[in-house]
Amino acid sequence: MAPRPKQAVALRLTLCGLALAGLVLTGAGCSGSKVTTQASNELPRYQVRTVALVPFTALATPQVRDVGDQVLSTPQSVRRSDISLGVPSSAEPQLRQTVTVPAHAAEQVTQLFWSRLKNRRDVVILSPGESAKLAVPATGDAVKATPESMAAALAKRMKADAALIGQVLVYQERVGSRLGANPPATVGFEVKAVAADGQVLWVGNYYERQRPMTEDFLGFVQRWGVFVTAEELARYGVDEIMKSFPFGTAEE
Repeated sequence: MAPRPKQAVALRLTLCGLALAGLVLTGAGCSGSKVTTQASNELPRYQVRTVALVPFTALATPQVRDVGDQVLSTPQSVRRSDISLGVPSSAEPQLRQTVTVPAHAAEQVTQLFWSRLKNRRDVVILSPGESAKLAVPATGDAVKATPESMAAALAKRMKADAALIGQVLVYQERVGSRLGANPPATVGFEVKAVAADGQVLWVGNYYERQRPMTEDFLGFVQRWGVFVTAEELARYGVDEIMKSFPFGTAEE
């Protein structure tokens, strides 16, 4: 027996909903893990009331530029499981152009974190400007020091409980417009909270090369179906990482 008109409409809506849900699940599965954060098991032992935000640095090693559908090399400090390139291992780039992280990228990401942190409640955040004044130039023994040990030393000098350091690993602007980009924007950075005694208390990592809707449905819908700039990707990454920042509370 044929379904009644109302039943037919309801059936169509149900089928459309199931199809959309399937697309969402497929998109979520393809998008991969763009943001990862991890807190140290030692974190509960620390009372962090003051954090010094240290100006971010930029990865100096040139990376292979992503040209269209070619391969973008992944910085060694970004774990393969944390990214969503989805490029077959047998793929060989036809054209290999190397690019470095632009000079403004580190400052831009630093300021994005500062804008989220400066009004945070229940914790005092010392500005990157204050940290830069007391930072020791990388000469002599400082060249051999690790970023973590230098961050711990800076935290002590500033009488802070911890220092927040970071590095921009990839920053490639889109080539094209919001309606079409080839290649699209790619951004990756890492951030660490280091206690004054050198213990790494918390780590955040973000890496994303914007994918088309067929490969990252959720991500594309979140950005209103357009190709965004590298700055917009960076802003998204900072916002997502800050959701698990363990010190203080976000301003309402």
